[in-house]
Amino acid sequence: MKNSILVLAAAFAFLFSPIKATADPIPDEVVKAFADAGLRLLKNSVSPIDFTINFMDKESIKLSGLKGKVVFLNFWATWCGPCRQEMPSMERLYQKFKDKGLEIAAVNGGENSKDVGAFMKANKLSFPAALDSSGEIHTRYGVRAIPTTVIIDRKGMIIARITGTLNWDSPEINAAFETLLARK
Repeated sequence: MKNSILVLAAAFAFLFSPIKATADPIPDEVVKAFADAGLRLLKNSVSPIDFTINFMDKESIKLSGLKGKVVFLNFWATWCGPCRQEMPSMERLYQKFKDKGLEIAAVNGGENSKDVGAFMKANKLSFPAALDSSGEIHTRYGVRAIPTTVIIDRKGMIIARITGTLNWDSPEINAAFETLLARK
């Protein structure tokens, strides 16, 4: 009986202990460039939660399939004023860096393709928008406020999580992305 309780306790501790993700230090020059832009990076990069999602103008894409690119994963909604405010600067960032390896994945939560498509067209946004109709991806990423942006480096590791509106096209943020995109 005593051994059974110990085995159960050990199993319980194993099953419910936090899983430690593989973490790598973020290169100093990237940390400095983002700090100069006023953006705080994670202390160590961590593995993202992989998912497959349907994009409005493309077939489904698996996040891990974007490894080798810098991924700007943005959680948003058309009704969100702060989201609407930052999207023009996201478009400028995308236009400036898409040929250098930047991929934006704008993950809309809970809306339909008609409304999202109309919003993207009306605002002349060309970066890819995806639908998370069920909210599953938002939940898996712990998104509690929008906009929330997760930045993933070329190695496929999360280096930043930013909640709130930013001007993504400031000279300082452009310099930070230049530095991040220069790393292979």
